[in-house]
Amino acid sequence: MARIDLKGLRHSYLPNPTTDADYALKQVDLVWEDGGAYALLGPSGCGKTTLLNIISGLLCPSEGSILFDGVEVNDKSPEERQIAQVFQFPVVYDTMTVYDNLAFPLRNRGVPESQVDARVRAIADMTDLTDMLNNKAAGLTADGKQKISLGRGLVREDVNVVMFDEPLTVIDPHLKWKLRSKLKELHQRVRVTMIYVTHDQTEALTFADNVVVMHEGWVVQQGTPVELFERPGHTFVGHFIGSPGMNLMPCELADGGARVSGHQIDIARKIAQPKAGAKLELGVRPEFVTFVDPDRADGLPVDIVSVRDTGRNRIVETDFAGHKVRALVAEGMPVPERRAAIRFDPTYTQIYADSWIVE
Repeated sequence: MARIDLKGLRHSYLPNPTTDADYALKQVDLVWEDGGAYALLGPSGCGKTTLLNIISGLLCPSEGSILFDGVEVNDKSPEERQIAQVFQFPVVYDTMTVYDNLAFPLRNRGVPESQVDARVRAIADMTDLTDMLNNKAAGLTADGKQKISLGRGLVREDVNVVMFDEPLTVIDPHLKWKLRSKLKELHQRVRVTMIYVTHDQTEALTFADNVVVMHEGWVVQQGTPVELFERPGHTFVGHFIGSPGMNLMPCELADGGARVSGHQIDIARKIAQPKAGAKLELGVRPEFVTFVDPDRADGLPVDIVSVRDTGRNRIVETDFAGHKVRALVAEGMPVPERRAAIRFDPTYTQIYADSWIVE
């Protein structure tokens, strides 16, 4: 296991990059503590896999340093870095049995057969492969083969970090939840450093203790699932995490709070003065928008546009002074029919300047 430091990482697939647009990774400075469970979260093309391959040693960064326990490993191979990596699609030896597939990384390193057997059976139990151990891998379904890949990535005990590159893409939804739970259980038991790459917010937030959100080659926020939800550091985080995403609307600062289309909105904390000319936006998640009595002083007048029932909640879309604002209402709670008033919880109402949170 290892603490991983990424310092000033930039990477371009072009021979002579000149601008930020030429870089797949713009600038990455991160610290991942020994034994943590981390996720890299972002849409396709944001740089997640590029960063993962740099950490593993499959790519050499254009700029910057990768350190394992304080030692730079830029020139070291994946084998020297003691990396285990599970890829998006199954990589198995079809002519071998499931047992031999799981045993291969251990036998390749000369581990005694008694230890190999104990470890293989433990991992097979965790990944529900015990009943298939004597089957040829060629006869398994795609999700069965991916379970072998997961197991082979987990079977070694001498690795510095186990990395998962969207490993559950081919897994059916029920088994996906089950395998996530198994991975979380395994991490809590052995405390090996794990990095999980995904575009699925549910996978990231349920697996990781700490999530790194990437957007267009930048790391826009690193934090716990609660921090990302309650205090998005960038408007992209507010949009990408949550269903539905954060409400955003143009605003200006006034009287210790914010003003939107002439309406004063309270904010629980003091806001620093942003730089002159910055584009200011107010952001609040639908979970923190509530319907209130129209006579309340802090009520904001809205028109009800639509109501969508999701089973446990209803998503109510309103028109607030020309801005679309969604509220999440628990099933069974009343929803006004046409005209209403809403309130934003001041504790969870944020101000953004040029997309970044104003501290």
